[in-house]
Amino acid sequence: MPKQKTHKGLKKRVKVTASGKVKHKKAGAGHLMSSKNAKRRRRLSTAGILDSTEIKRIKVALGK
Repeated sequence: MPKQKTHKGLKKRVKVTASGKVKHKKAGAGHLMSSKNAKRRRRLSTAGILDSTEIKRIKVALGK
């Protein structure tokens, strides 16, 4: 049976940590920052952690 290919688009967008959690960039932080308050901009700048229900599907797509 052939090997599972890595989903290259997903590989560029997420990172699996040493403990197995999946980090990603939060949506909405690309532009139009002047209309967002400082608290919201700070929250958007930090990495998000994916929910445990998504982790198994993500790891399969990454080939891990």
